[in-house]
Amino acid sequence: METASFRFSTKYITTNKFNGTNDGRVPVVLDWAVRDIKSCDVAKQNKTGTYACLSSNSKCVNSSNDQGYMCNCTNGYEGNPYLPGGCKDINECDHNPCPSDGVCRNIAGEYRCSCRVGKKYAKESNTCNPNAGFIIGLTMGLFGLMVIIMISVFWGQMSIQKRKLNKVKQEYFREHGGLLLFDRMRSEKGLSFNVFSEAELRHATDNFDISRILGKGGHGTVYKGIIKSSMPVAVKRCGIVDQRQKKEFGKEMLILSQINHKNVVKLLGCCLEVEVPILVYEFVRNGTLFELIHGKNQALQISFSTLLRIAHEAAEGLSFLHSYASPPIIHGDVKTSNILLDDNYMAKVSDFGASILAPSDKEQFVTMVQGTCGYLDPEYMQTCQLTDKSDVYSFGVILLEILTGQLPLKLEGTEKPRSLSLIFLSAMRENNLEDVLVSQVKGQASMELLRGLADLAKKCLEMCGDNRPSMKDVADELNRLRKLSLHPWVQLEMEMDKENLLGGESTSGYEIELSGYPMDQSENHPINPGSSYYAR
Repeated sequence: METASFRFSTKYITTNKFNGTNDGRVPVVLDWAVRDIKSCDVAKQNKTGTYACLSSNSKCVNSSNDQGYMCNCTNGYEGNPYLPGGCKDINECDHNPCPSDGVCRNIAGEYRCSCRVGKKYAKESNTCNPNAGFIIGLTMGLFGLMVIIMISVFWGQMSIQKRKLNKVKQEYFREHGGLLLFDRMRSEKGLSFNVFSEAELRHATDNFDISRILGKGGHGTVYKGIIKSSMPVAVKRCGIVDQRQKKEFGKEMLILSQINHKNVVKLLGCCLEVEVPILVYEFVRNGTLFELIHGKNQALQISFSTLLRIAHEAAEGLSFLHSYASPPIIHGDVKTSNILLDDNYMAKVSDFGASILAPSDKEQFVTMVQGTCGYLDPEYMQTCQLTDKSDVYSFGVILLEILTGQLPLKLEGTEKPRSLSLIFLSAMRENNLEDVLVSQVKGQASMELLRGLADLAKKCLEMCGDNRPSMKDVADELNRLRKLSLHPWVQLEMEMDKENLLGGESTSGYEIELSGYPMDQSENHPINPGSSYYAR
């Protein structure tokens, strides 16, 4: 029986009665074949004339369930293959198998589809597609002309855009004082300064790839670049530059490019053909003073004498900037994260490329707030006049970080003052200096030395800029305090507390230990896996 039409019921057994549809009758399936011949091959070779597939358009099919064979009409035919002429041609065009925009033509055993002029029938997709050969042949002349016109227009537009881009770059270059730079570089052949193209710096930084970022700040982003195949540099894409700075940029670059001091990061060059100039510095790889004081790796121990030496070197660098030119070069954002450390942990003041020359009259005062919260000169906030004494105030905050190990600005808590400078000045008024000193500092330095450093910081933090010392005075005082820290009886007092806490003297005159990290034996300093951060 046909399986799909039969549903079994136990009543068939108990009552011997079928209660299905059609009084229990279901369709019968007859599975049969010509059995007296084993296969089609044998049947076709039979000379007795018993081959059953008599229609001329029939074919023999071997039985699938036993020996024998069956007959079917070939594709495109239907009917009885066991009768002569029994397989008749099927008119496929009755069902229009061709595309709707095509024409069907029936032939014996199959059909043909054709398309109107200009189109070609695709049997695989059963569609009428444009006849490319016909169209190309018909429109070759017009198409060729159109191609020539399009190419001409394209190259014309490209040429116009290129000229516009070059004009914009030239305008930026002129606006930023590039012509002045070039004239000076030609007249002074020994001037070691490069004017880079934007393309050169994109190539050096892998198109300013995110993986090349060394640091970010409010004034720009710094990338590590490679120039001249192997020379690492720090490439700073500045943020905004005001109109006064644009006008003076070339002049300032001339001055900054000639600064050559061991405690100042060297400005190697710039790119002026962009809206906001790009600066190129030497690459300093060993971290920042901020990382030494507040770094994430608490295993890093740094001696007070090393911190004092770094502070002195940074003061020397700032003093050099203030005295190098007239008017002086003002840094404008002095902070521990802008004091970089080279392979020998020598301080290098960075990010002065965004500095300005001190304004010569009131019209040139910079009205946009510069610097970083916690380091900002309160007098500058009142007058909007940035002076060399603004840098002195910020440096005073750096001295507080060394003494207290605290951040310049506390962002949590409401009862206590958030400003480190206010906390320190309050402690000085109440003669409670020891309460704010970090224990590590108290254990490594005499109170005479610490009071001297605290008094210097207090002078730097004077509200009135005229009452603050100059950066040269600060550097000289730090130098005096360093000598005091090395005086025999002061040194003896320190050694009684710590017994050479950091394990021996280095050849560079300071001590440093990095627990958990290998030491670079060739340089006698720890290998710091972190990168320098130039950005403000």
